[in-house]
Amino acid sequence: MQTDVLIIGAGGAGLVAALNAKESGASVLVITKEYPTRSQTCMAQGGINAALGNAGKDSVEAHIKNTLKSAHGLANEEAVRLMCCEAPNAVKWLDSIGVCFSRTKDAKIAQRTLGGASAPRACYAQDYTGLKILHTLYDRCMSEGIEILSEKYLLELIKNEDGCVCGAKVLDIRSGEIQNYESRAVILATGGYSRIYDKNSTNSTASTGDGIAVAARIGASLVDMEFVQFHPTALKNSSILISESARGEGGYLLNSKGERFTNELAPRDEVSRAINEEILKGEDIFLDIRHLGEEFIEEGLPQERKLAKLYENIDPVHDLIPIRPVAHYTMGGIEVDKNSATTLKGLFAAGECANHRVHGANRLGGNSLLEIVVFGKQAGVNAAKYALGAENTECFQAESENEKYQLESGKNEIDFYEVREHIGNLFYKNVGIVRKKSELQEALNEIIDIKSKLHLMGVSDNSKVYNSNFIEFLEFQNILEICENVVSSALKRDESCGAHYMEKLS
Repeated sequence: MQTDVLIIGAGGAGLVAALNAKESGASVLVITKEYPTRSQTCMAQGGINAALGNAGKDSVEAHIKNTLKSAHGLANEEAVRLMCCEAPNAVKWLDSIGVCFSRTKDAKIAQRTLGGASAPRACYAQDYTGLKILHTLYDRCMSEGIEILSEKYLLELIKNEDGCVCGAKVLDIRSGEIQNYESRAVILATGGYSRIYDKNSTNSTASTGDGIAVAARIGASLVDMEFVQFHPTALKNSSILISESARGEGGYLLNSKGERFTNELAPRDEVSRAINEEILKGEDIFLDIRHLGEEFIEEGLPQERKLAKLYENIDPVHDLIPIRPVAHYTMGGIEVDKNSATTLKGLFAAGECANHRVHGANRLGGNSLLEIVVFGKQAGVNAAKYALGAENTECFQAESENEKYQLESGKNEIDFYEVREHIGNLFYKNVGIVRKKSELQEALNEIIDIKSKLHLMGVSDNSKVYNSNFIEFLEFQNILEICENVVSSALKRDESCGAHYMEKLS
């Protein structure tokens, strides 16, 4: 099967890219390992940044300044300026296609303040912003006749004889069969890798860095992999995200003594470190939104109330919410240029798997949804332009290479699920909010040791149809590659910078 633009991943970035590639005249096919409406975009609750000035004085320049400050000097100012200047148009476009933003009394799009922002800049839809954006994008793709194939697991990218990326080899999860999809251009929109921290992450189990690992294996350049953002407020026992909107609307952070100990609206890296310091003192930490009142919470933060009730058995209208920081967003990823093109000809990337150098060492709250719209559009337009101008070359891939994806029995001496959980806890401790060089080295040594024993791990289920055991083992192998890259990158950066905070030696 051949198409002009093959998009791998059906979250916000992938769907925005699909719409824009099609509008640019290209034929488009989207493949994804899950269903589009289950992508990580739906977990972005707080809002999408744009300097509209609907709830107070604001400017594009202030948005740029806030983003660069949060990035700790590691962002590309030209890319940041592009993103922030395009933000009002991005929100206007989302509004035009039907995203149901919350409104002010005079019918303007409502805005709230998120951490690190100098003004109420995040446009929101209650506390379901990402979900409502994602569903609207999916509906629009359906109305435009864009084909989306779900339950397709990416195995590898295909190159032609000239070394250009021209398709993908995937495992059809439903049948267990290996399939090739050929295209003139490929866009990776496969999300981040926060799930290397296993249960110490707000992300779904699908955020295993598959696209990044696959791209790296064929020579794509990865950058800034050490920068992992820890969200300050996840539910203590489940790691379910409690949106920054709860603090943006006036929520307090309290320790066991009932004391406020930090600026709740400081950038996420600062707030997470402040909470971590209190926890190390033996304190339990809570988010308090009781003073906002039931009517306000039910209207503006309904999801946070439901999540607290469901996963902690408490009602935040009356009770404190027990929280802790966990891995939430990955700033590192596949290196792309100003056209969203990777270092490999024919391969583009957008969303959390790509590094457009707009987040630097610490992402500003509200910029992730903005990034997927601005750079999803850029990737879609430029991939279509490339595809429609490229020669119609054939893909060449030896069928014998499929053998390495065949199920084998008798290689299950070590339970990789237990190892995966161990890695998650190890990384939370050693490659987490505060890092030590000795502990980073310890983590790297363990990953190398685990990789050496990979041949002793395997699957117990040898069926072909819907073999989740096999898919999870493939994901585990990608996790190992990502982990080694993250900790190796962290060891190379001696100084503290944003989310990479090195403990000072006394």
